[in-house]
Amino acid sequence: MQNQENTKTRAGYVAIVGKPNAGKSTLMNSLVGAKLSIVTPKPQTTRKRVLGIYSEEAVQIVFLDTPGMLSPKYELQRQMMDYVSSSIDEADVVAVIVAADRFISAEEYFPKKFITLLRGLKKPKIAVINKLDLLQQAKFVLPIIAEISKLEIFDEIVPISALKNAQTDELIKTLGKHLPEGPFFYDDEMLSTQSERFFVSEIIREQIFMDYREEIPYSTEVQISDFKERSKGKWFIAADIIVERQSQKTILIGSDGAGIKRIGEKARVAIEDHLGMEVYLELFVKVRTKWREDKNMLKNMGY
Repeated sequence: MQNQENTKTRAGYVAIVGKPNAGKSTLMNSLVGAKLSIVTPKPQTTRKRVLGIYSEEAVQIVFLDTPGMLSPKYELQRQMMDYVSSSIDEADVVAVIVAADRFISAEEYFPKKFITLLRGLKKPKIAVINKLDLLQQAKFVLPIIAEISKLEIFDEIVPISALKNAQTDELIKTLGKHLPEGPFFYDDEMLSTQSERFFVSEIIREQIFMDYREEIPYSTEVQISDFKERSKGKWFIAADIIVERQSQKTILIGSDGAGIKRIGEKARVAIEDHLGMEVYLELFVKVRTKWREDKNMLKNMGY
């Protein structure tokens, strides 16, 4: 850990919030410099709060990547929105991610309830206009900045491209100066406090999101049932893929087990890349009817 005794340091929590597919997870991964949050083209990929730690010189920023804001339709989504609320409450700074390619006007983009919430927050709020790379010309961001400025809610507005890592240094500076002075919370080598079990389950779930359409990814959860670290040979990991209906189980397993084999092979490669270790991955598919509506099952799944 670096010596902070003779240096004024700033440290604090930054909640990353915004609509689904605004690029929140891509942004945190870019800023931290590691893939902590899974990323897919589908909305609502992030379900739980993912913590990522950025440490540089005299600043430590603890990012809280949150699920995309939506109107909950079932218990799982209500739990997801609780993560957003608690992250905003706990944060020193709130970073609101705006997708430049989907912004028409402030009234159309921001729900009234969210505007009311932001106005009542007595903490710094930064509007982060993301996806500049999707605008035909850089100057097209200027009307978006003007529209957001009219709200008179945000302390600062920073345009970036998380995917292209453009202007992210400026965002770090902006966030850092709004954090309170104080010592680092974590060792500056740490990137997250979450367990390897969590990241492995997310990698498997990401592969399901990438390989399947429509309801399958949203009806699926992954639980690690066994995780053995070995001093010699491959680590052993067993995981249960939870679905809601028998028909979904049949689709995931596929003809002669081809589907589950494909998921396992792709996930294993990504897991080995993440852990830096060879692993033996065993997957099982289990049916838990209406698990997304069952508070007890959700609690057992870590929600």
